[in-house]
Amino acid sequence: MASQASCPLIKNILLLDSEGKRVAVRYFSEDWPTNISKIAFEKFVFSKTVKTNARTEDLHFFVTGGDQENEIILASVLQGFFDAVTLLLRNNVDKREALENLDLILLCLDEIVDGGMILETNGPLIAEKVTSHSMDGDSPLTEQTLSQAWTTAREHLTRTLLK
Repeated sequence: MASQASCPLIKNILLLDSEGKRVAVRYFSEDWPTNISKIAFEKFVFSKTVKTNARTEDLHFFVTGGDQENEIILASVLQGFFDAVTLLLRNNVDKREALENLDLILLCLDEIVDGGMILETNGPLIAEKVTSHSMDGDSPLTEQTLSQAWTTAREHLTRTLLK
């Protein structure tokens, strides 16, 4: 009998608001072929977990894998995602701040998983990689305004296209 691949696979990463609605999601499995099935899954996961936390959280983080996946590995992906987002949002983890920095959160998801394969689980390292995509020279992301960040990104893109 052939053994299953040794590399754990992630089916999806979800960031939902306090009502179970999408803030940022990435699916890496064809288990949910339509947007309707994805939204239904998100509602299902949220309804199963919303009562497990006595505190009212503004954002809910989820990572799912197959039945055979190691829960500790899934938990480390979840913790890395949470830690990276917390750092990127400067400890202000709420829906408004997440939506204002959605580009950073989506980059964060790209740094964590690619095609279902786990790339990184260290939150500070993930946040560092995300900010390095958005930096202008020596100026850290935290010192840039949103318009400066967009200008920097536009300049980098222009330079790349003109090469």
